[in-house]
Amino acid sequence: MPATATPQAVDTLYVYGITPAGVRAPRSPGVGGAPVRLLTESGLCAAVSEAPGRLRPRRRDVTAHQAVLDELAAQGPLLPMRFAVLSPGPDALTAQLRTEADHLFRQLDGVQGCVEFNVKGVTVPGYFAELVRRDERLRALALRTRRRPDYEANVRLGEALARGVRREARRAAEEVLGRLSPLAVRTVLGPADDEQVLSASFLLRSADERRFRRAVDAGARAWGDRLALSVTGPLPCYSFVEPRPAPAGR
Repeated sequence: MPATATPQAVDTLYVYGITPAGVRAPRSPGVGGAPVRLLTESGLCAAVSEAPGRLRPRRRDVTAHQAVLDELAAQGPLLPMRFAVLSPGPDALTAQLRTEADHLFRQLDGVQGCVEFNVKGVTVPGYFAELVRRDERLRALALRTRRRPDYEANVRLGEALARGVRREARRAAEEVLGRLSPLAVRTVLGPADDEQVLSASFLLRSADERRFRRAVDAGARAWGDRLALSVTGPLPCYSFVEPRPAPAGR
């Protein structure tokens, strides 16, 4: 649940993430300005703070959440929780760490030495001249429309061009994905639509970050006339953590 306006119980904890035991408690203040502390159980640590009375996704709290995760990620593998994950209390959380220890350690091993990058690709409008040049049917339709212009002909031409632009953007997105995925340990696809035709998260070894960025830049140069690429990262590995062991009370 991304936010709640319901007052929390006294013992409710806000949970930031799970790490192996032995990390330092983050110095950054947590959500609502609360100090962050560590609960340790079965060789694992959960970074927590007192849950605010009312929890909303305000910019300062989202920023505080991210700052805590950045400090934890700088120390080693991290299973990050998304904003507004709650646990009913320390006993419930330590019990979960104990019960789920094997699963959590496997998850931590899977993201050891890794970061997440997100790449999005948005359709570039106006890729018309090249389409008309390459597509005989579009050329014929454009010629008929110029010779006998009317509202319906213009609509048909506009719709055909829009379909062609989306088709070319999707093809470019497939090419980009095909070049980037071999550089990643794992790839997770996100939702796409007619405008945002590519949304993917990549789990990368930290040592491969520069090579990955160069590949994104090469894709932007190669297909920039039909697909606008953006990259975000490095990030905590949100997309590569199974939700099953997330603390109760989310």
